[in-house]
Amino acid sequence: MKEGIKNFYDLDTWKKAHDLVLDVYKVTDNFPKEEKYGLTAQLRRASSSITANIAEGFARYHFKDKIRFYYQARSSVAETQNFFLLSKDLEFAESEICKSLIEKGDEVRKLINGLIKTTEKARYNTH
Repeated sequence: MKEGIKNFYDLDTWKKAHDLVLDVYKVTDNFPKEEKYGLTAQLRRASSSITANIAEGFARYHFKDKIRFYYQARSSVAETQNFFLLSKDLEFAESEICKSLIEKGDEVRKLINGLIKTTEKARYNTH
């Protein structure tokens, strides 16, 4: 980990994922009201799970636990992207907005992959 990273919210990965969550909340505000407990809730839950799992992984002591939570965060990115494809097809959000958020998810996934690699490297360098 880089020097100066003392908390999960210091991670660039968490910051970029947090921006994605904020975007999800803004976009889903315009979803049909009957989707409040459907797609709106699923998208919000999936996206907020990304940052929650990064935070929980960061706080774990054992490398294996950290990595497991980072993998879970990466899975939540895919889940979020899936729901944006569905949102686009149902015409709940504009195609370009969904495309942009899916691309933002790709960027977050790549950052999570870097976090996993860094953690795995640290795991093997301490043994």
